[in-house]
Amino acid sequence: MITEDYQITWLNCLVQIFSIFTYGGCDLTNLTVMAYDRYISICYPLEYDKIITPKKVVICVAVSWLLPFLRSTITISITANLYICGVIIEKVYCDNFSVVKLACSDTLSNNIYGAFMMFLTSLLVVIIFYTYVRIIFICLKLSKGGRVKFSTCVPHLIALLNFVIGSCFELFQSRFNMRHVPYTVRVILSLYVLILSPIINPIMYGVKTKKIRENIIKRIVVSYT
Repeated sequence: MITEDYQITWLNCLVQIFSIFTYGGCDLTNLTVMAYDRYISICYPLEYDKIITPKKVVICVAVSWLLPFLRSTITISITANLYICGVIIEKVYCDNFSVVKLACSDTLSNNIYGAFMMFLTSLLVVIIFYTYVRIIFICLKLSKGGRVKFSTCVPHLIALLNFVIGSCFELFQSRFNMRHVPYTVRVILSLYVLILSPIINPIMYGVKTKKIRENIIKRIVVSYT
């Protein structure tokens, strides 16, 4: 985009696909782990230390990174073996579905694996929303402290909605004919999930956290004095 060169090599295209899939997968798995943590801390506060052990934290962090990495590796290994006939992708970056549409070889394995991963992704989203339904019910029952406890979940909910909305935009644009939509709008929608989430998340989890906010303000004041 900076060099205004609209061509990309096959290898760089695969690297883009791998990077985007890994980013999206890590985002979703991290949101799932955080939802689980909030669920235990609010619904089972007295048992939190017993359930969320240091060992379990290490396992959750490892899985939240290794699972998307494994998924992306399998995706790339399947896509790399396709025989590509087309050369034009109507997006500002390579995504797997757009590349698969350019293939003139059998894409059955891609479709089966894609459907399976779509099921797992939907399952994780359902798990996240289920935990928050339970959290909301618990907070409504608490006459005191319920609102305070739920306020700790607000940044996570905003990050989740931001991710889901951006992913839905990307899904609709990849699966359906969007040529009736102005090109500028399609470009913005394509970049929404890749740009807006990394901008919003540090603000929600960093600036909104009191200790981090105070530390940032302190550093700014010190740097200007």
